[in-house]
Amino acid sequence: MNIIKEIEKKKIGKVDTKVSLKKCTTYKAGGKADIIVSPKNIDKLIELIQLLKDNDIDYKILGNGSNLIFSDKIYKGVLIKLSELNHCEINDTVIKVGAGHSLIALAYKTAKLGLTGMEFATGIPGTIGGAVYMNAGAYKSDMGYIVSEIKVLTPELKVITMYNRDLKFKYRHSFLQDNKGYICLEATIVLKEGNKKVIKELIEERRQKRLMTQPLEFPSAGSVFRNPDNDYAWRLIDVCGLKGYKIGGAEVSKKHANFIINTGNATGKDIHDLILYVQKTVKEETGVELKIEQEFVNWE
Repeated sequence: MNIIKEIEKKKIGKVDTKVSLKKCTTYKAGGKADIIVSPKNIDKLIELIQLLKDNDIDYKILGNGSNLIFSDKIYKGVLIKLSELNHCEINDTVIKVGAGHSLIALAYKTAKLGLTGMEFATGIPGTIGGAVYMNAGAYKSDMGYIVSEIKVLTPELKVITMYNRDLKFKYRHSFLQDNKGYICLEATIVLKEGNKKVIKELIEERRQKRLMTQPLEFPSAGSVFRNPDNDYAWRLIDVCGLKGYKIGGAEVSKKHANFIINTGNATGKDIHDLILYVQKTVKEETGVELKIEQEFVNWE
């Protein structure tokens, strides 16, 4: 069966073929994807996944690719982008927002309305769905503090509501990471009324700090490792003398040791190998095993 023709026949949504994964990840590295599909809505998403399951075709949900390291091989399955699930409804301090909506865009939108609680997210380049999945956070706050419930597609392709207490939010972790068949479709976020001027000043202060301390001029995926208890990953990497260490086009940033940057021509393998080298070196020299925040895809 020609899966592309079948997807097009069912009018599921936009289909792209032989797409460079450099266009789909913030590392700007990796091979190609055979097929990327952007379903028009939740019903079409369900139809697509059922079709893929019936034909034993692998698939993966792809957000902004801000936490993914793809191998340099072709991804043979179907990557599913939820970019069409990008609705946003704001009612006082309660926001219902689709999984495909930009996290940064929502953080700035709510700030302009004088709503406080999302200031931490103005520098995180992911989607709402990806942010819930990772429990994205910064400045001692994260999605777990503001998400009251989410709409989820279960492995049985049923749409259900899961509440904050069900989602097991903790540092860079959620229920969704342990239950890969569940897909976030929509989040309900609850913020508080704040002072527009104070919110704006805080966001600008943090933006300036990021510009000074993070290598934003290079492709990266933000922090590579989780901070261990009572310590910082960057400090451990720095004391091991790894700042500036390179494999191919991938480099441990000289500006922030917990960032790995693509200096221009890094392959997925360069980034993958450098992450594992840093992890191994830190373990050997300090005894601390750093946990990788990012996800390796298609390395089997």
